[in-house]
Amino acid sequence: MANFKLHLPFQPAGDQPNAITVLTEGLRRGLRHQTLFGVTGSGKTFTVANVIAKNDKPTLVLAHNKTLAAQLAQEYREFFPENAVHYFVSYYDYYQPEAYIAHSDTYIEKEAMINAEIDRLRHAATQALLTRTDVIIVASVSAIYGLGSPEAYEKVHVKIERGTTENRAALIRKLIGIYFERTNADLSPGQLRAIGNSLEFMPVNERAIYRATFSGDTITHIDQLDPVSRAKLAEPKSVFVFPAKHFITNEDERDRAIEDIKAELKEQLAKFKREEKPLEHERLKRRTLHDLALIRELGYTSGIENYSRHFDGRSPGEPPHTLLSYFPHKKDGSADFLTVIDESHVTVPQIGGMYAGDRSRKDVLIEYGFRLPSARDNRPLRFEEFEARIGQVVYTSATPGPYEKAHSEQVVEQVIRPTGLIDPELIVRGVSETGRYPGQIADFISEAGDVIRRGGRALATTLTKQMAEDLAAFLREKGIKAEYLHSDVKTIDRIDILTKFRKGGFDILVGVNLLREGLDLPEVELVGILDADKEGFLRSETSLIQTIGRAARNVLGRVILYADTMTGSLDRAIGETNRRRALQVAYNEKHGITPMTIKKEIHDIAASMRTEHQRTIDELLVLDTLAYKDDPKEFIKRKREEMAEAVEQLDFETAALIRDEIHTLEGSVPKTKKPRKRKPLSGG
Repeated sequence: MANFKLHLPFQPAGDQPNAITVLTEGLRRGLRHQTLFGVTGSGKTFTVANVIAKNDKPTLVLAHNKTLAAQLAQEYREFFPENAVHYFVSYYDYYQPEAYIAHSDTYIEKEAMINAEIDRLRHAATQALLTRTDVIIVASVSAIYGLGSPEAYEKVHVKIERGTTENRAALIRKLIGIYFERTNADLSPGQLRAIGNSLEFMPVNERAIYRATFSGDTITHIDQLDPVSRAKLAEPKSVFVFPAKHFITNEDERDRAIEDIKAELKEQLAKFKREEKPLEHERLKRRTLHDLALIRELGYTSGIENYSRHFDGRSPGEPPHTLLSYFPHKKDGSADFLTVIDESHVTVPQIGGMYAGDRSRKDVLIEYGFRLPSARDNRPLRFEEFEARIGQVVYTSATPGPYEKAHSEQVVEQVIRPTGLIDPELIVRGVSETGRYPGQIADFISEAGDVIRRGGRALATTLTKQMAEDLAAFLREKGIKAEYLHSDVKTIDRIDILTKFRKGGFDILVGVNLLREGLDLPEVELVGILDADKEGFLRSETSLIQTIGRAARNVLGRVILYADTMTGSLDRAIGETNRRRALQVAYNEKHGITPMTIKKEIHDIAASMRTEHQRTIDELLVLDTLAYKDDPKEFIKRKREEMAEAVEQLDFETAALIRDEIHTLEGSVPKTKKPRKRKPLSGG
């Protein structure tokens, strides 16, 4: 068995003991669907961690965005420090999918920026699943997108062992055969270099260099080295090296795939000829033959994933391999792992919506000759395919959706918090005449000022990204330290903003819908929901309850709902919150409990996603900031001289660090520009 070892920072309390018992017993009885209906701040993650430990099987935790996934991964690492807890999300910092807009005859080429560190974490996750059983993978919906075959990925790993006979040149060829790249510069994950009688390489899943030393054709030593200091960390007897890419194809399979692609091309060209589409015929022929030439010569081409069905040997329409394929399965093919779907009211619909959007885009590309029909099979799983590939499921949410309610064989309610905290006080104020000042913005500033003066934090939620940016700028103009957060902010930057917010780097965080589900911010005393009566997705009953929950981790928590009219959603959200408050107050009075604000350590949950290079820059910035502030121009001048000196000495790594530090510092100097005209924010 997996033998998960749960480190208990505290004992289960409130509704947690009953929830843990009932959910665990449900798993033992073979229940397929269960829901943990837990209010915000009731410790749903802690409850699930206890269930995972008792169930003792590899576990997939699905979250609906990267920020929440990173937070959950950090929490599970704290609960299971001796086990393998990994983070698996899309490795794109920026992704523009290939598309064609027919009415304007506009072709949009695929554009992507891959985050190498997140790619490393993805490899670490899949390798853990293939080598261990005590594994928890916290993933976004990237888990249902195509990934290389686990059998092919595992089959071609290279074992390097001390004392074995191995020709160095042959070992280099083996590593290049699993997509390692040769370099003479500093190593990055998935690279190797030959130095003297040794071979150094950095596995794609680690931040460490391995050096194999040869005497003739015998490996005499294996050393694990720190990539920056080159200090020896260990002397392992052997190392298993997995491929540098998830998509692995041997030469025979590649030749077969090329023939299959050519056959499909011939068939599709004949179809375009029958339909008298010469432009589409020529476009498809030229592009596909170009791709085939690159695949034949280099083994790779941009957009190779569109041919994945041929490389995998799948039939038309057959689903691709995904992260789910790497989890253990029983002999009959059924899943032998637990799936936890966090914030299920959002994550379940998100999983269900991925396929349709991808299919409609691919259909247009195929119709106009940009892609072969087999491109449709490079896709996310359909929802029914996802269901078939997972086993027992526990959904967690403060507002379970229709799917969970309809499918769950039992629903476990967790309303009583271990801390005795009750749901926040709700205040409804009109938009036009609010409090001491006219207008919701002015009233919120006044209320937030009281909170900030006693050391608390405040959140404001708006209806649009532009409004979030404008409000944050308006608050800063008023001398209030504020930042905004929305989906256009990069993943790691989002996490940095939240960490800085918790540490007191600024006092008010403005957002749209990223401030709703799952974010754990116990310092927040006040939440202002602007335009709360604008009925719609962002002001639905579910959204309102989730947003209200952001103030539920602090004993002073309050929520102000700015509304001139009482919508049905407002009415239901207020009613549900008051129902929970009544249960919580009664429990506290019965057991003599005094509510306490949640105390939670502040971790930099983005640290694991930064490169060693970036962490070194961050450390330099901490050391150099004071000197920079004293005389920015003189400081930058000295840094440029240091960079030039490093280049003269051929110390390019140090030069790169200084260069990036200079760029970061120069980027922090506010540039003078004409302010953009904004609509007044003082009113509704």
